[in-house]
Amino acid sequence: MDSSQLLKGVLDLAVLAVLDERDSYGYDVVRRLREAGLEDVGDASVYGTLRRLFKSGALTSYVVASAEGPHRKYYGLNDVGRAQLAASVTTWTSFAATMADLLKERHP
Repeated sequence: MDSSQLLKGVLDLAVLAVLDERDSYGYDVVRRLREAGLEDVGDASVYGTLRRLFKSGALTSYVVASAEGPHRKYYGLNDVGRAQLAASVTTWTSFAATMADLLKERHP
């Protein structure tokens, strides 16, 4: 099974979950997703997801100066993002339980 296709379907949820822990700039989100086990996540996919979630009203953003180079644009959840995360968690939990039930009979 191609994990990149699965990742596309849950990238919004994964990004929202990471940002629920703390505000982050783009590459920090990428790094944290990879550390969590999503090694195949692409930089461009995460940056595009951040832009789309921001444009849809789910995220706030602000700029912070960096001593290590150019300024960094941080993203954080707002009320819309927290509501989207909660709804997505419910959907994912139900879907994952259904799949687990389907697969346990084949691979205990």
